[in-house]
Amino acid sequence: MSNKNPIGLFDSGIGGTSIWKEVHALLPHENTVYLADSKNAPYGKKTKQEIVDLCFKNVDFLLAQNCKLIVVACNTATTNAIKEMREKYDVPFIGIEPAIKPAANKTETQTIGILATKGTLNSELFNRQVENYSNVRIMEQVGYGLVELIENGKIETEEMRNLLKLYLRPMVEAGMDYLVLGCSHYPYLIPEIKKIIPSTVKIIDSGEAVARQTKSILEDNGLINSSKEKGKTIFYTNSDASVLKNILGFSENVFEKDF
Repeated sequence: MSNKNPIGLFDSGIGGTSIWKEVHALLPHENTVYLADSKNAPYGKKTKQEIVDLCFKNVDFLLAQNCKLIVVACNTATTNAIKEMREKYDVPFIGIEPAIKPAANKTETQTIGILATKGTLNSELFNRQVENYSNVRIMEQVGYGLVELIENGKIETEEMRNLLKLYLRPMVEAGMDYLVLGCSHYPYLIPEIKKIIPSTVKIIDSGEAVARQTKSILEDNGLINSSKEKGKTIFYTNSDASVLKNILGFSENVFEKDF
């Protein structure tokens, strides 16, 4: 395995680009391949076996691009299928889980909120994590409809704002002081979320932690790209590429591909 081989990242759509941005910022010399499985978004409504099968398909695609490490830039995919992926493939995996630990350790009101998909909140991995914090009130809310709106480029819309108010106001009224974003799509909603929740409520997502873990695993395996040149990235989507281009803010190296 060459250290110049790319890092692979996949998500159920465009949301994982929020993770890609953190990885790229921390590791600017790494080549990357990003896979947006938008045709099958959202994963949160699917069964565990459906999610596992989609993850295998995505990993096969990325391994065909000679990826040296794979970032599962999707909470639902991680919480439902990371174990199966690690058992099947001989490549390092980095998963993404809702950042409950820092919120639970720092809360002063003993109340935190988590906005995530149904697939994540129902997963065994997530529920094992929650059991560690029985002293904290964790308000779980499924973000019904949010991923679909983001995938359709409808972030700054009245429909989005109404859904966010419906989901977030009960958490605010209950006294939450930390909001955990448990889906890699949701960081794109932070500007809209901030219009609804008090400025005293801190928002936590997993992007920076995933980037740091990616760097650590690359170093441990001797896979850091020693090149001083800026890394190259290719983005693939199996849906309309215009939304992916808009969320990235550029259109070069963004391709539609059926997979």
